[in-house]
Amino acid sequence: MANPTIQRRRLGIALKHAREQAGLTQEEAAEAIESASSKISRIELGQSGVRPLDLRLLLRAYGVPDAVGSSMRELAKAGRQRGRWSSYREQLPAWFRTFVDLEGDASEIRQYQAEIIPGILQTEDYVRAILSDAWSDDASALDQQIEIRLKRQAILDEDVQLAVVLSESAVRRLVGGPAVMQGQMAHLLELSRRRTVTLQVLPFDAQTHVESLFNFVILRFDDDPASDVIYTESYTDADYLDRPDLVRAYTRLWDDLRAAALGPAESRALIEQLGDLS
Repeated sequence: MANPTIQRRRLGIALKHAREQAGLTQEEAAEAIESASSKISRIELGQSGVRPLDLRLLLRAYGVPDAVGSSMRELAKAGRQRGRWSSYREQLPAWFRTFVDLEGDASEIRQYQAEIIPGILQTEDYVRAILSDAWSDDASALDQQIEIRLKRQAILDEDVQLAVVLSESAVRRLVGGPAVMQGQMAHLLELSRRRTVTLQVLPFDAQTHVESLFNFVILRFDDDPASDVIYTESYTDADYLDRPDLVRAYTRLWDDLRAAALGPAESRALIEQLGDLS
């Protein structure tokens, strides 16, 4: 069954296109359903589903032909189904469930990580060290969080293309002690040898004007090159950006970071050195 988040995302793209074709702003579209423009934004980003009544009102406001509207209603129906991560509703905040669904269906993932190894590359021991303080009073909940993070890594066994730039801080920061870090460095080396994975380290002395102290992910989808999503997060929330100008800005930032980083071979050599794996 198709991923409900992806179906909502496809519907959102179609509705956004229809709204723009009708010459309406998000604020004007929101008036059609007597709601706020933030709701239109969430619908267009695929973060939330759309009720049948709201969809009917939007299609009418946008002047969408019946034949096209019928396919949109099918997407809306599919988007209301339970997703692959629905069994973890209590463990994952809604804003992050959207990300893991999109991550699981992306054809290409580009990620910059400033301070720690990203979850998709972490070993179990590293995950436990990262999360143990936050879940110190609930061993069962800690185990569930570790299970979720490791389950996400199943996409690495598929054809998704993963490119990650890690700051030197991320690979040098001591998490869980020397043994944990040695295991983590060995895991990074193993992953970096896969044809679908490219790892680069941005060194402290990189010759670049780029100063990116925040993490971001660019998600790309084969079925619609124009549907790239930028994901950034804080401790308690996340932003999903798909405006073309913002996508272009983050893509330029990504290109600058990759150009300033060590190449894959040099990055492997540094990781090997840090893990004392030579």
